Amino acid sequence: MKKTTLAILISSFSFTVMGADHDHAHLSNIGEQGGKKATQETIKYNKEFAETLNFQDLRAFENNNKGLIAEFDSKTGDIIRNSFNFIDSDSANADKAPDSVNPSLWRQAVLNQAATGLYEVVPGKIYQVRGTDLSSISFIRSDRGWIVYDVLLTKESAAQSLKFFQDNVPKDGNLPIVAMIYSHSHADHFGGSRAIQQAFPEVKVYGSKHITKEIVDENVLAGNAMSRRAAYQYGATLSRHEHGIVDAALAKGISKGEITYVLPDYELNHQQEIETLVIDGLEMQFMDASGTEAASEMVTYIPSMKTLWTGELTYQGMHNIYTLRGAKVRDSLKWSKKINEMLVTWGNQTDVLFASHSAPIWGTGEISDYLKMQRDAYGFTHNQTLRLANNGYVMQDLGDKIYEVMPNSIQQSWHTNGYHGTYSHNARAVYNMYLGYFDMNPANLNPLPIKAESAKFVEYMGGSNMILQKAQIDFNKGEYRFVATALNKVIQVEPTNKDARQLLADTYEQLGYQSEGAGWRNTYLTGAQELRIGTMPGNPKSASADVLAEMTIENLLDFMAVKVDSIKAQHTPFTLNVTLPDSDETYFVEMSNGNLNNIKVDNPLKADATLIINRNDVTKIILQQSTLTDLLASKEATLEGDKTVLNKLLGSLVEFDETFEIVPRPATGQEVYVQIYQALKGTDQHNH
Repeated sequence: MKKTTLAILISSFSFTVMGADHDHAHLSNIGEQGGKKATQETIKYNKEFAETLNFQDLRAFENNNKGLIAEFDSKTGDIIRNSFNFIDSDSANADKAPDSVNPSLWRQAVLNQAATGLYEVVPGKIYQVRGTDLSSISFIRSDRGWIVYDVLLTKESAAQSLKFFQDNVPKDGNLPIVAMIYSHSHADHFGGSRAIQQAFPEVKVYGSKHITKEIVDENVLAGNAMSRRAAYQYGATLSRHEHGIVDAALAKGISKGEITYVLPDYELNHQQEIETLVIDGLEMQFMDASGTEAASEMVTYIPSMKTLWTGELTYQGMHNIYTLRGAKVRDSLKWSKKINEMLVTWGNQTDVLFASHSAPIWGTGEISDYLKMQRDAYGFTHNQTLRLANNGYVMQDLGDKIYEVMPNSIQQSWHTNGYHGTYSHNARAVYNMYLGYFDMNPANLNPLPIKAESAKFVEYMGGSNMILQKAQIDFNKGEYRFVATALNKVIQVEPTNKDARQLLADTYEQLGYQSEGAGWRNTYLTGAQELRIGTMPGNPKSASADVLAEMTIENLLDFMAVKVDSIKAQHTPFTLNVTLPDSDETYFVEMSNGNLNNIKVDNPLKADATLIINRNDVTKIILQQSTLTDLLASKEATLEGDKTVLNKLLGSLVEFDETFEIVPRPATGQEVYVQIYQALKGTDQHNH
């Protein structure tokens, strides 16, 4: 019997494509709304940056265009038809960046825009649909049908991409999907799974090692904070135009719809370094890469096709060692070593390399060069960061210093540029992984809280008027980084200071226009927007009931502990056994000293109360299909002992603020530059 499918509704991003006339010939349906123009200093910065780039290298465009079988057209589904198409994808446009876009990021946007249909990777054997989501969906021919590898972010994009494949693949489009594989534990690689399972109910599902555990772990305990931060990184409330989002680094953008998750029938265990499976007659060799780009990840070699699938360990750009939305720091040394392991193990036997993002690469020599450069980019970041740290450089210095020691070969290679993960924040991540946030300078050991520090800063600088005068002079000179630091202090102290609010927003905006990294751009521009008009609708969802439904009871109790208000809870200590007959589990739960503890035990311990409830009924409560009150009333659950225990627990829990303040937002009536955003969202929807 097929395992239950449960949605993993981690986030829902909304990107609006704007249409307007524009004087840039290489823009289509791109508007002026949503921001100010680039300053002369930003224009100068971006022009000088462009002079360091190798626009003559068009190899990535050639690879992207290779093998195109069917291009999206007006007959395809809404998601495909409207999938972020707003930039002329001709390679001749690669060096025609608008003034308000970093020229390197623009080139990446043009490249990603060129993904536009069904592509043949290995004739008659492997195909990809690219350009419908943040990731690509791949179809591999097996004995009886097709194996689908990574299934996009949403059910809707997967369903339409599947149909597009079936309608346009040269032969065998009528054959079933017999297997579905998830390369790793990020949502854009499993989120469309229900569409595949609904179309082919007998599909067998494979996942990387411990994938379900890692999906739950990453998206729950810090889920609310991570979701709010993700709104900044991905520009969830911005619109698509030259003053807003231009690219998502890994691809054009993220689809809208439902993120789902079909539980794997088999998770790779990797008792040996390489685990070999024969899936519907096709031999596939899986190498564990967990702890690199994702906590659960694998790469795959298909011997009969001499083809290497690199998952998300490689793509046309530098990835995140630390992701701005917040996550555990990734191991850049292990990442580098895993790429090297792929190169040594399969490099000489590989004719084709394809992955979750970007176009494939053909030819053993070109693949070898590509893997070496990718390997060395992560190795360089790790090794040079630690070399500098061992010579006394600290985290705040490393963001700039890492570029000063970058070899020309890495700087000139497009596919190691910092579109998703910049070298600046990745170097600081390496430092943090080994040495933590503290740089050993006593002045940074115990700083004042932000608002108190800001008040003293403003006082020392001679007051906000003096700071504003100096900030305006520096802004006019293009010295935006320190202007941002100084004016942030003013706004923390004087949130009603409209002049400071306006100038700080303008400063963030120009920093965004100069940013090579898509996440940096979106973070700066979202900060500018929220300073001006508050938080707009469109924030990604926090961890949902469907995520919680996949948690173990221990994980669920740990999550409840995060929601405990310790000041309230210190006055209501209790002990509770939670017994689950259908899963033969018992947990001893204790509230003491304002902290909720739990431990799995063989038998109930002496406690104030015992809750007896089936694990399946816990899932029903989480999915809002029932309530504990109803279950107790119907005797499907029972509570023995002190009946006040549950009230003590529930009374101590708090709900998270899903739109907590990141930059000081304007109070009602204190908004600035409202007219910039009126054409996009309206001014009556923002949330203070």
